[in-house]
Amino acid sequence: MQNIIAVVGPTASGKTGLSINLAKHFSGEIVSADSMQIYREMNIGTAKPSLDERQGIVHHLMGHLGVEETYNVASYVRDAQTVLKELEQRGTLPILCGGTGLYVDHLLNDTEFFDIPLDLAVRKRYQKMAFEDGNEALYELLKEKDPILAENLHPNDSKRIIRGLEVLEITGRCLSDFQRESQRESPYRVLYIGLNYKDRSLLYERINRRVDLMIEEGLLDEVRRLMRDFNLSDTARAAIGYKELIDCFASGSDLDAAIELIKQKSRNYAKRQLTWFHRNPAIHWLYGDEMSPEELLANAVKIAEEFLKGGKA
Repeated sequence: MQNIIAVVGPTASGKTGLSINLAKHFSGEIVSADSMQIYREMNIGTAKPSLDERQGIVHHLMGHLGVEETYNVASYVRDAQTVLKELEQRGTLPILCGGTGLYVDHLLNDTEFFDIPLDLAVRKRYQKMAFEDGNEALYELLKEKDPILAENLHPNDSKRIIRGLEVLEITGRCLSDFQRESQRESPYRVLYIGLNYKDRSLLYERINRRVDLMIEEGLLDEVRRLMRDFNLSDTARAAIGYKELIDCFASGSDLDAAIELIKQKSRNYAKRQLTWFHRNPAIHWLYGDEMSPEELLANAVKIAEEFLKGGKA
């Protein structure tokens, strides 16, 4: 089985810095598991590390797509599996780093994806229902029709709730059934290291500061350039920080309010990430408000060394 170290956790928790230091220590390479850092033209708002910040460490699946291209979890798993096979052939340790839990889980669990058709008419009908009746009504409908899927989704995750209802209507089968059948024995032996803060308010402060720094670094100009030069895909357009500013610039609404909305949505996203990752009992959690960055690294290295010697993940 191929050894993989996965560094996970909420946005702004310090995953990038820790993964780079782990890659330096173990002569590894980083495989990104971030659903928005895939776009080469989206840099500031995705907190993509600069070349200097990468410190010479190779990063895979980062900036490999144009913003006009759509992407999904099946595409990610396919691309990441190719990278992992290449690293295994070279004897290089992969450091998977990112907060997109869906990508992390489907990759490391070796999910097989079924070719389930789309029906835009059905999707638009459920989107209309969500708009008129609210996400909660849609979620209650899913609970009635596919309770297993509903149990694993947040009531506000309208995109995946709609997909579940759409699949059921098109195929006559629950999406949770497809998901259960897609599980295979994973070829990976994984060590999960999670970063978080015991004091949630400190994490939120880090998120707010990160948004302020993005504005200082030129996020507004980056978004204006994207709007001017590209026909953004739905995937790219939906990224937190970009969507709010695109809406702001298109409508001429208050910029300060849009920035505050970015902070709020980023904090809400962190909550959802933590809910997702806390379902995984295998994660070794390290807390940024309990130890210095040097201590965090030392603890992570100790855990990883034991794992690579054949110890329990």
